[in-house]
Amino acid sequence: MATKYQPGTRISEYVLDACVGAGSFAEVWRARHHVWEKEIVAVKLPIEPEYVRYLQREGIVVHGLRHPNIVRVMGFDPYAEIPYLVMELVDGPSLRGVIDEHRGTLALQTVLTVLRGMLSGIGAAHAAGVLHRDLKPGNVLINLAGRPIEQVGADDVKVTDFGLGIGDADTLRSIAQSASLDREDKLVGTLAYMAPELRDGGGKHDARSDLYAVGVMLFELLTGERPAGAESPSTVRADVPAAVDELFRKLYARRDRRFESAAAAAAELERIASSRAHAAPPPVPRRRGVTPPPIPGAAGGARCPKCGARAEPADQFCTQCGTQLAENIRRCPTCQGFPGPDDRYCIFCGEALPAPTG
Repeated sequence: MATKYQPGTRISEYVLDACVGAGSFAEVWRARHHVWEKEIVAVKLPIEPEYVRYLQREGIVVHGLRHPNIVRVMGFDPYAEIPYLVMELVDGPSLRGVIDEHRGTLALQTVLTVLRGMLSGIGAAHAAGVLHRDLKPGNVLINLAGRPIEQVGADDVKVTDFGLGIGDADTLRSIAQSASLDREDKLVGTLAYMAPELRDGGGKHDARSDLYAVGVMLFELLTGERPAGAESPSTVRADVPAAVDELFRKLYARRDRRFESAAAAAAELERIASSRAHAAPPPVPRRRGVTPPPIPGAAGGARCPKCGARAEPADQFCTQCGTQLAENIRRCPTCQGFPGPDDRYCIFCGEALPAPTG
């Protein structure tokens, strides 16, 4: 990538090693201490003069935040010849990299673990009176340290980039709308995570504005796509339990219908995680001609062969654990929803459906 700074440049006590990230206004470099070479950090450097004041804000805000799920600040000087912010180096990708790599195939347990870490860090910031207001996958880092994503814990999730946390909403919108379209985190991407009350400027904003962005990221982690309209994650990914759908709806909702706080969302997440709902594996295709056997004594028909829940004749998946029940899964070719076996029109998008195949 093209960078403004060069390896070997001295920044305070540190020597730049390699650029590990570049956004619209700043670059982040891995750097080593000029004496203790095993001391490795991340250094954020502005690439446009007008960003210096946001770097200053970030340093002031984050210095007072001490939490495992917030990237720790270790040094700061906005008045140096090259203004800088020194932070802990997170050994792993951003959430954007994770989403792009896995494209909706992350295990549900892994998604809930990442969500738990995000809510914990955001809740700590809110408790200190700091709103993030620029939450997006590029601002959430995952400390993989060489491990597969399935092995990370909640404390490996780190929220970063609080430079807009104490500005006003008009400033935030002006930054997003002036972002160059050919840079990373394009305008459309930035606005996709911004709560309507921030994006449109028509209402008050508070901690719930950050929760909207969390809802968008939850949908992306589950499906690899951003939400559109009123769809729920389960309309794209069949093994998502109803409880997770409801969690998403309470995050990705009008401000007055969202969770009132990150703590409230985290409490609901813990309830889901402690239930059996999150344990369902993704449905696997069954061999043609093989159908789930009914459990003897099941009144009114078959039961799920995995969890024993009652199954209606039209059910393609178990409504409790997500196990595939139908031999051939019927999907809408337009929206990829799951219509019933006798539906002539998709109940999700209204398009005409091809006749069911045997």
